[in-house]
This record gives sequence, structure tokens and C-alpha cells, in this order.
Amino acid sequence: MTPDAGAWCTIGKIPEPPADAHRAAGAGPLRPALLRPLGMLGAVLVAPFMLIAMLFSLLASGEEALKRMLSTKEERDRARAADDDIERRDEAITELGLDKTFDGDWNRAAGQFLLRWYSHSSHHQRFVFLTEGRIVLAAPPKRVSVRRDERMGVVAEIPAVEALLEDPLPAYDSNKLRIRFSDGSWLVLTTEEWRSDLHKYLMRHPQPGETKSAGD
Repeated sequence: MTPDAGAWCTIGKIPEPPADAHRAAGAGPLRPALLRPLGMLGAVLVAPFMLIAMLFSLLASGEEALKRMLSTKEERDRARAADDDIERRDEAITELGLDKTFDGDWNRAAGQFLLRWYSHSSHHQRFVFLTEGRIVLAAPPKRVSVRRDERMGVVAEIPAVEALLEDPLPAYDSNKLRIRFSDGSWLVLTTEEWRSDLHKYLMRHPQPGETKSAGD
């Protein structure tokens, strides 16, 4: 299958479900697997580079603050407008419930899908892509720290008649997407990249029946 667009995504922490709903869904894992010792070693080796990246980030923040101090009124106005845009985006995330993992109803489609999220793969990410009228999720069978692309396989497919992928914040640069099921339930995806290929695809190809509010 050839994807129209795709991106690596994560979900938020799965809330504790009712015991009977969890059991009826197969009592699968509700958390991704921990990193294996080799993966943890890799994380330790990468840590110094992360510290260096943080240092550069701090230096960049200081440089940005200095630029603002020395900037013209027009430049300060543009910077203030950008800050206001970020604030409005964050407010919209809260208003639409995008800071939650799903709509909260375990008996509807999104809740049932979430209960089985880690049953087919213990990896913490999913490569989500659109193809042939379906939302497809792929991942390595187990959690890995390297070569995830080479090891991934399809773990779930959702036909378009059952769910649509939508960008709930089309007016903003965002890393949020939402799978909305036909019964109105939904779950939130956080993309690895801001304004990912999926966001750009959805901007060019709005999905049929796409809505903009989690409460619709």
C-alpha cells in the first residue's frame, strides 16, 4: 500500500479504565513497554548530546531575548502578535479537549480502540498514515530505540466509514491531530513534528464531514 501521507505519533497517558471494560477488551497493557537495557544504554549515550542541545537552546533563548531588546517597534509588535497566537492556540487546545487522551467514554469506539492500543505493539509510537480510504497505524512489535522504520508492521486499520483523521486546529501551527469515530467519540494524536505531513495533507484535502470542535 502506498500512503498518501504519514507521520509518527504518540498518544497521551491512557486513564485507568473500569475493570469490567478492561477485562472485556482482553485486559491488554495500558502502557508502552519500558526501554530494554540496550535501549537504556543508548539513551545514556545520547544524554550528553541532549545536554548540549539544551545548552544551545538556552543560548538561542538568550539571543532571542537580546534581539527583542534591540528590536524596532515593528519587530516587537510582530513578536507580540506571534506570542498572542501561541497563547490562543494553547487556549484552543484546552477548550477542544486536546490536552486529554480521548473523549472519556470507554463504551464508545475510541475508548474501545484505546483499550487495545498496546495489545499488538508495546512500542510507544505509531506511524499513522492515510491510504485507500483508511487510517492505518504501524509500529514495531516491541519497543525499540533504533531502526523503528525498518521493524514496523501494520497493527491496526480503520476504514473511512468508521473514522476520519482531522486537524482540529487548522488555523495554527500545531502537533495535534484527532481520530474521530462515526459515533462521535475521538482520541488525540500528537505528531513528532509540528505541522507534519499529515497536517499538510489534511490542509490540502479536507476530510468529508470533518468537524472543528470536540463537542460537536
